Amino acid sequence: MANILEVKDLCKTYVIDKRQNNVLKNVNFTVEEGEMIAIMGPSGSGKSTLLYSVSGMDNPTSGTVLFDGKDITSLKASDLAKVRLDKMGFIFQQMYMMKNLTILDNIVLPAVESKKDKEDKAKKVARAEELMRKLSIIDVADNDINEVSGGQLQRACICRSMINNPKLLFADEPTGALNRTSSMEVMDELVKLNNEGTTIMMVTHDAKVAAKCKRVLYIVDGNIKGEYLAPSDESMSTKDRERSLNNWLMDLGW
Repeated sequence: MANILEVKDLCKTYVIDKRQNNVLKNVNFTVEEGEMIAIMGPSGSGKSTLLYSVSGMDNPTSGTVLFDGKDITSLKASDLAKVRLDKMGFIFQQMYMMKNLTILDNIVLPAVESKKDKEDKAKKVARAEELMRKLSIIDVADNDINEVSGGQLQRACICRSMINNPKLLFADEPTGALNRTSSMEVMDELVKLNNEGTTIMMVTHDAKVAAKCKRVLYIVDGNIKGEYLAPSDESMSTKDRERSLNNWLMDLGW
C-alpha cells in the first residue's frame, strides 16, 4: 500500500519572551493509504501541534511533509488552502458550524466552495444527504445547529469533512466533548469510514478511542517514543484490544 503521508525531520519551535520552545523535534513517520492511526501522549506533548503541522493548518519550522506525493510545506498559502479544501477533511473537538445555516447547508458548504469538480449544487446536496443517511442523521437535515444533540452535531461534522471525498481525514480529539455513548457512536462511524477506504489520522487522549485504530504513535516532549500495532487477531474482543493498548501505554509511562 502506498504512503499518503510522509513526515521527515519535522520541527516546530515557538519563541515566547525570547525563549525557544521546541514543541516538535525531528519527527518522522508515514501513514499508508487506508490506514487509521492515533496520536497519543501526555498533555502538552505536541499531539495537536503535530496534527496541525502535517495538515497544513500550521507552518512547521523545518522538515518536510509529503502529502499525496507533494511537499505541502513549500506551497503558497492559496495553493495550500486548496489542498486542504479539496483533498483533506477535518473534525475537531469543538464542533464549529455556521449558526445561520441548517445542518444540511453546513455540510454542503465545503462542496460549494470547492472548484475541483463541475457538479451542480443539486448533486452536491444529494451527496450530503446520502452521507447523512449513512450516519443516521438525515432526519435533522433542516434543523439549526442548536436543535441537535452533541453526538448528532459531531456526526454532521463528519459528513461535512467527507463531502469532498478527502484522501485523508484529520481528527483532533473528535470525541473529547461527547459523553461515553455518543463517543462510541461517533467512533463506530469513523471505523466504518475507514473500513470503506478512508484514511484517518486522529489525536486522542482516550485509550478506548485509540484502541479502534490499527496503529498508535506515542509522543512525549515533541518526540515519538513508541509505536503500537494493534493485534491482527480479528477474534479478539474489544475489551482485550483495549487491555493490550493500555498495557503498552503503561509501559511507556502513560
